[in-house]
Amino acid sequence: MSDNPARPERRPYREVPVTVVGRPERGADGSTRDLAAVEEPLEVRLHGRPFAVIMRTPGEDRELATGFLWSESVIRLSADVGAVEHCRHPDRPEGHNVVDVYLLGESRAALDSCLAERRNVVANSSCGLCGRVTIDSLKTRAASLPLTWTMAAGVAAGLPERLRERQQVFAGTGGLHAAGLFTADGTFITSAEDVGRHTAVDKVIGRMILDERVPLSAHALVVSGRTSFEIVQKAWLGGVALVCAVSAPSTLAIDLAEEAGITLLGFARGGGFNVYTHSERLICND
Repeated sequence: MSDNPARPERRPYREVPVTVVGRPERGADGSTRDLAAVEEPLEVRLHGRPFAVIMRTPGEDRELATGFLWSESVIRLSADVGAVEHCRHPDRPEGHNVVDVYLLGESRAALDSCLAERRNVVANSSCGLCGRVTIDSLKTRAASLPLTWTMAAGVAAGLPERLRERQQVFAGTGGLHAAGLFTADGTFITSAEDVGRHTAVDKVIGRMILDERVPLSAHALVVSGRTSFEIVQKAWLGGVALVCAVSAPSTLAIDLAEEAGITLLGFARGGGFNVYTHSERLICND
């Protein structure tokens, strides 16, 4: 169905009233306005049948649904995706919060069994691993990533700042995470923002799947915030061999990166970083 021309533009932020206390740089104490990042549920359907609900920032929903289905092993090839469509109705604006995915090939043939085994999942903005993927099951799908390229330490150290330059909504709200893909020489490829770290990663990987540019074996993934298991999981399934984060990794993220052959960097700020796994992928001149 066609869009309703009267429907307001979907923005990743909203102006909200706020009372500022003890911050003279924002003016005298009292009520004012601020920008807040939008968080809304996105229902992902498969052939019109409910599959999962993901809390996210509106925008790039087709990419998000595709990346999410990739990490959940519903699709394994770009060719498995037939169509990804918003469900829209002129009298129901909430239709923008529903995406229907149509599968092809083996994924389509396995649809009934997939839905029969699947429990509906609600992923909030702090947890992106939806309950069924373990390290052992990952080993059956993804082999340890080989050393096929290296990155200069100076290039790696500069990646978070280069990602930060593209966080336009964060600059206005202070409330969104970001994920970005770069090549070994630091060339920027793509990025996305979202209230969830893992959801931003899904958007980035989903875009590359829809563009038929997977696996991502020649790319590095950069994320704001910390690195937890699900971030490394998504990188491994995408074939990404280096993950760089502004903050700390969890122990399970470190264990999984070691198993996956992924170079894991943390606390990447101020021109330096910590290397937790597979330092052989970095070239240090010092």
